[in-house]
Amino acid sequence: MKQISEALATRLSGEALTLCLCWRLSRRDGVVIGFTDHDQVLTVQDMTYQPGGACEAGAFVQSDSLKPGMAAGEGVVSSDAILEADLRNGLWDGCRVQVYQADWASPESGQRHVWSGYLSELTLTETGQYAAELVSLKSDLERPLGRVLQKRCDAELGDARCGVEALGRTCDQRFETCRDVFANSENYRGFPHMPGNDFILAGPAATNNDGGQR
Repeated sequence: MKQISEALATRLSGEALTLCLCWRLSRRDGVVIGFTDHDQVLTVQDMTYQPGGACEAGAFVQSDSLKPGMAAGEGVVSSDAILEADLRNGLWDGCRVQVYQADWASPESGQRHVWSGYLSELTLTETGQYAAELVSLKSDLERPLGRVLQKRCDAELGDARCGVEALGRTCDQRFETCRDVFANSENYRGFPHMPGNDFILAGPAATNNDGGQR
């Protein structure tokens, strides 16, 4: 259950609502900004939200399953908050997004959490506007962890894991190539002796089968 203050709950239950959305964006490099769709500067719980750089938000979609919830928004690039150069350089890609609902007529009453997620994609149009694709925190569950067990090497020729100078050469990621061509078998990043599907699917031998006895 989302906890909100008693004062804000009272405001929400009233007939006249003066609500706005507040967006808190935290970039990977530590830059944190806040903006709101209200037309005045708003300070809620020690966070200042600036007008003029806000997104016009679409629907926030949540689900009870493991599928990531989605959201979308669009807006105008603000020179004081989101620089066009930063967008083009990808500084906002993957930044953490937290969306709150607040009462601009009574900001001291606090805020209600609406949605959390990440900016997964930002595209900039020729008119100076941006469109944002957002995914919820459940998207972390889709990230691959660890390595894939496969026969072929998963390093790139010349990178730190490979340790060989490329010098215009190519590699087919086979163990035999790593050993015989590059003399680099100690750095091979695959599993060349892993049994294949034929071995796994093979049945017991037709002859000389001792039932597992030794």
